[in-house]
Amino acid sequence: MYDSEDDYDSDEDPEFLSSEEDMEFLSDQQHDAGLSPKAKQSVWGVIDKAKLAQVQDESLAAVQGILGCSRDTARKLLTHFQWNKEALFGTLADRSEEAVYQSAGVISRSEAEIHDVPSSGEIECGCCFCDVPVAAATTMECGHTYCNDCWQQHFKVQISEGNSRRLPCMAVKCGAICDDRQVRKLLRKEGRLLRKYEEKLLDSYIEDNKSVRWCPSVPHCGCAIQVDGDPQCEPVCQCGCKFCFQCGLDPHSPCTCEMWKQWQRKCSDDSETANWLNTNTKPCPKCQNQVEKNGGCNLVVCRCGQAFCWLCGASTGRSHTWETISGHSCGRYKEDVDKKINEAQRNLQRYIHYNSRWEAHVASQKLEAKQVAEIREKIAELEDNGTELKDYTWLSQALQQLFCARRILGNSYVSAFYFFGNDMFSDEITPEQNDINKSLFEDQQACLETEVERLSKLIETPVNEMVDSKRFEVINSTANVDKRLIKLFELIENDFLAKIMHSTQSIAPYKGESTLHSSPQENSAYTAVAASSSEDSDAIPACPSSHGLYSAEGQRHEHPPSAERLIGSEKRARRL
Repeated sequence: MYDSEDDYDSDEDPEFLSSEEDMEFLSDQQHDAGLSPKAKQSVWGVIDKAKLAQVQDESLAAVQGILGCSRDTARKLLTHFQWNKEALFGTLADRSEEAVYQSAGVISRSEAEIHDVPSSGEIECGCCFCDVPVAAATTMECGHTYCNDCWQQHFKVQISEGNSRRLPCMAVKCGAICDDRQVRKLLRKEGRLLRKYEEKLLDSYIEDNKSVRWCPSVPHCGCAIQVDGDPQCEPVCQCGCKFCFQCGLDPHSPCTCEMWKQWQRKCSDDSETANWLNTNTKPCPKCQNQVEKNGGCNLVVCRCGQAFCWLCGASTGRSHTWETISGHSCGRYKEDVDKKINEAQRNLQRYIHYNSRWEAHVASQKLEAKQVAEIREKIAELEDNGTELKDYTWLSQALQQLFCARRILGNSYVSAFYFFGNDMFSDEITPEQNDINKSLFEDQQACLETEVERLSKLIETPVNEMVDSKRFEVINSTANVDKRLIKLFELIENDFLAKIMHSTQSIAPYKGESTLHSSPQENSAYTAVAASSSEDSDAIPACPSSHGLYSAEGQRHEHPPSAERLIGSEKRARRL
């Protein structure tokens, strides 16, 4: 069960060192397992409502500085390119400025001209065809002039329809986007409408930006997550909510997003049961109740007395033989129906098998969540007793690792349901290779499950038994769980998904249990929560603040563990 004799069993009594060396030991275990400190890092940050305007202003200023355009033009260009500055600059390098500006609904500098609008008198509105004073009309950058009343009504309709971020000109086939300054001037007396317009412009940075997503917490915390790099990751908001950034659903690694969506549909609408009923029963043509065939004869009689053909569902008489029904012929083959029935039964049994184990681990995770308060009490009691140990970060790390592993273990049954014996990858994987993959996966899964249950039992140790020997067992088991998770993810990523040529599905990578959060940068527009994605940051309350971990509220405590404590210690490895 263990990767080496040094992992747990030993004829000699283990040597117990300081908690700092405990952390070094965990890092050594990760290093031995092949987890590079810089492997597959994903960087994300939390943007709260107060910093959203600053983040948006920084992007606008960057475009203004490079292109030398106005703020309004920069906003229109970035909104069109979904706030992707690299895509904007790359397109400008490949195409002319006029073409890019035109596609974004912006009047380019070469097209801009001074429109001849009289300074006094009256002009005819091109919408209502009324003569209005020049002071009561507005001309947009595109040159189209309408009275202020028509502009205001147009803006009200567009904003109510959700087009606040790109208000189009009223002129037919114009395509230009109205100037923000003119819109604000025209709506200055419409306070509620103007506030809604400005809020939508601000939210555009999140709702139109593929690298930013609102936190899905309920009730909503008001924050958003910005990811730099691969969006296939599972960030943690400062409110404690963890989710898949790619699809916005609950964290589901090692399942792909498509697997998880299909699984949620199965669990919500009971589709497997409906599929079995659809295949194994037929509606009576008289009373419409579902009827199941309990024999080999294709003449079926409902409880209401109606006889009908099992193959086609049509009502018939009762005169028949084993092969035909008198006066009836539907021309279908019984073998096809029997094959569908057997396939439906097999699929139902597979679903029940994997669903029961997934639900069991979900239930275990909920029960273990109740241990958080107990663990806090344990640590407080141990600290108050004045024992030799002063730092119980190892116990906090073990609890975080247990929650991470329990969630991944439960989701692994969902991924197994779709990887093996399902049609999702039937065109890519042969039956023989599928059997090999299934055996490899179940071996890794069984090893992980054994170690997770062992760690769960160790953490339940009573307070008065939390002595040095138990500490070493907890630390050792925590490292072994981390190793098992690494191997499971390597198997899925390298041996399963990497060999599927015609699929774009991927999973959020596992990053290791002891990855620390980066400290917030005071001069940054958003709060950096993680320097690399970490599976240990499940949405559970963190353990006591004296150990420098993040609490459920996302606040960093006063004395975080130093980064040096996670550097592998060769001396420690030799002593073990």
